[in-house]
Amino acid sequence: MAPALLAAIDLDSQAPPSQGLHQQALSFVGNVFVHVTDETVDQALAHLQQSVGRYADYLGVAALSSTDDVLSLLDAGAAKVFVTRHQLDALKAQNIDQDRIVLCLPGNTRAEIIDAIAGTQVDVYSHQVQDIGLVEAWLNEYGTDRPNVFVSFAEPTTENALRLAKLSAIPVIPAGSLTVDAQKEPGLISVARLVMANATSDRPDGLFTTLVTDERGVALGLVYSSEESVAESLRTGRGVYHSRKRGLWYKGESSGDVQELVSMSLDCDTDCLQFVVRQKGRGFCHLAAPTCFGEYRGLSKLQKTLQSRKESAPQGSYTARLFDDPQLLRAKILEEATELCDATTKEHIAFEAADLFYFALTKCVAAGVSLQDVERNLDVKSIKVKRRQGDAKLAFAAQVAGANGAAEGTTNVVPNETPKEAASVPKSRDDPAGVKDGRIAMKRYVTAQETPETIAAALQRPSQKSTEKIIGICKPIIDAVKTRGDAALLEYTHKFEKATSLTSPVLRAPFAKELMELAPETAKAIDISFENIRKFHAAQKEEKPLRVETMPGVVCSRFARPIERVGLYVPGGTAVLPSTALMLGVPAMVAGCQKIVLATPPRSNGKVTPEVVYAAHKVGAEMIVLAGGAQAVAAMAYGTESVSKVDKILGPGNQFVTAAKMYVSNDTNAGVSIDMPAGPSELLVVADASANPAFVASDLLSQAEHGVDSQVILIAVGLNESQTAAIEDELNKQANALPRVDIVRGAIEHSFTLVVETIEEAMQLSNQYAPEHLILQVENADKVVDLVENAGSVFIGEWTPESVGDYSAGVNHSLPTYGYAKQYSGVNLASYVKHITSAHLTKEGLQNVGPAVIELARVEELEAHRRAVSLRLGVA
Repeated sequence: MAPALLAAIDLDSQAPPSQGLHQQALSFVGNVFVHVTDETVDQALAHLQQSVGRYADYLGVAALSSTDDVLSLLDAGAAKVFVTRHQLDALKAQNIDQDRIVLCLPGNTRAEIIDAIAGTQVDVYSHQVQDIGLVEAWLNEYGTDRPNVFVSFAEPTTENALRLAKLSAIPVIPAGSLTVDAQKEPGLISVARLVMANATSDRPDGLFTTLVTDERGVALGLVYSSEESVAESLRTGRGVYHSRKRGLWYKGESSGDVQELVSMSLDCDTDCLQFVVRQKGRGFCHLAAPTCFGEYRGLSKLQKTLQSRKESAPQGSYTARLFDDPQLLRAKILEEATELCDATTKEHIAFEAADLFYFALTKCVAAGVSLQDVERNLDVKSIKVKRRQGDAKLAFAAQVAGANGAAEGTTNVVPNETPKEAASVPKSRDDPAGVKDGRIAMKRYVTAQETPETIAAALQRPSQKSTEKIIGICKPIIDAVKTRGDAALLEYTHKFEKATSLTSPVLRAPFAKELMELAPETAKAIDISFENIRKFHAAQKEEKPLRVETMPGVVCSRFARPIERVGLYVPGGTAVLPSTALMLGVPAMVAGCQKIVLATPPRSNGKVTPEVVYAAHKVGAEMIVLAGGAQAVAAMAYGTESVSKVDKILGPGNQFVTAAKMYVSNDTNAGVSIDMPAGPSELLVVADASANPAFVASDLLSQAEHGVDSQVILIAVGLNESQTAAIEDELNKQANALPRVDIVRGAIEHSFTLVVETIEEAMQLSNQYAPEHLILQVENADKVVDLVENAGSVFIGEWTPESVGDYSAGVNHSLPTYGYAKQYSGVNLASYVKHITSAHLTKEGLQNVGPAVIELARVEELEAHRRAVSLRLGVA
């Protein structure tokens, strides 16, 4: 419904007007117009917050320089915004509902108006009109089947406002020029006359049918109004109507059941008024009932009962207990919410929802909150333009989905729902996961005895929480760090890592010696590993650019340049991982990256393990970001006051880190890439009769101890029952001796053995799985490598445990998981460089290749492309 008029108010004016409409009368009108500038955006946002439910705000934003500010105002509850053509195009690109946009006409001549409104279906606004006759003319030409037209006046008068109002235009008039008391302020424009300008009546007495409702829209009764009674209702702020017998009727004057006027408006056909009132006393009806149609029902009846009980609840009654005991009320709300979630049938859901409504409304009434307040909030939320993801808050998502937060060290004990689902936390000692007949053992499949479908299903990774759900948890964290920087980063570190003493989110180089105090043997191990990793990655350097003469005079080149700024994520939580700092940092150093930012979760004392600090020092890191999870990824992707923004983020992490990396890499505002998608650690061992059972078991367990969501697979080639059992015996014995045995059992629960006949079948299944780590404990292992099509890294022969790749051999341990080895390489020197191509042509070269270019440009109808060559060659 279009408003009858807009009362223009000034945000800059702090003093109440000496004449015209005051705050209460503004709410009767129901609509205000506010002009907003860059300097008054904050005031406008505050105004919107205060005016919720009192009147609709129409904002003139043509002076705003930022589309984001316009969106914020719409999101805060502005009914409509009055915009320029440029702003209109920008808002259309944001898919903003066009019903909420009004186009400001650039001028008031007929030609200017017609040009401006051509091809648009949005409402229009003609401001500071001087020639009323011209506007009347084009309104008549425009017709009635048109968008709304708003008009303000160079000199607002009652005559001008009424002339345009009668043509269904909407006058925009300063509040100081309007009055609800024409007798007291005869020089001002009567609101009552404008409201009733287009009202129609088919009654012989000229009275207007009037529907009286409460603030929830519940019909209280049917009465009649006249322009006089409308004016008197606006003047007094009460329900005043026209009695067919007595004339003016001040509702409740004799009974005391008076009404406070909230607002009034006409219906779509302008032949029925609606008065929204707050009914006092016993009710609207002369029979002392709330409505002329009987008692309230449903939520309205419950609200009235609760409000009455709050005033005078019988001592000892249940409702009185709820009002007096907030903890009891809280417990009941939680109880009923849970029971509603668990309800399944239509009847059960309705029953539990009713209970929840009762307790929720009790809390509202106890706090003086009405259903009208709740519904106003719903209305405001329904017109928001900045949509939230809508996912549950972290604590509740964790209860339902077993999420462990977006931080590395956060854990929640959640039982595995299905044998194949990866758990998110270590198994308790009472959990039977990974145990069969009292032994830690993997499932076993003999492929010759199973269908191909069964084996294919077994090779499916343990299911992870849905990407949408995880990103829903991560996105608010990412947005908070993006917008609030260091403050948000510290808050999440305090929350997730419990490092409440931390006052700065970064540790800057040069790092103090006391932060790197290591046992000599630890420092030596890191030094050896550093040098081996450096040698292997330095050997990957391209000695000179690639240069190819594709035809005489046409030279194409490709040369490498380091990525300038890289962010390296080093997980924390259940393990200390200086090895990852080396695997990520050394190739960055070798490549020549200008800035190396390392991020890792601190311990609860706010410090980073000295091994990681020492590794960061060795690779030349600029800083260590003291944070984990999505918050660390966001800090590196967008930068904060303390954290340098990077161009690429590399490194492994849990599902939340991976989701955050993928999210920021898809955000064009971040301008950041990532190394690869990643999932939990995994390992596949191919073993034949020559393999040492103890070696095989130790390799399987070396990955199983990474986390309960890890997976390990044994493919046994031609092993008989006793040979297979020997490996299983070793697995049980070694696992029970490990300090992380509970984590191992969690991984073993969804790990398995495949017994096959031939090495060819084994490698076919391995390539189908595409493991992160592939160990070949078979005869002639170096030749079997020729059969490898998909793997992150291969460990050849019985003397090459996967552990050497994790630490010190020189190959990189940051590898594709979850089947991505089919598409991605592990981290290597190329991960830290980009390749730039160049072309260099002589005149002879252009003469040789030019005709082909001209012809293809002609075929593609790109004339400028064609001419760039033909002009140089002097051809038509």
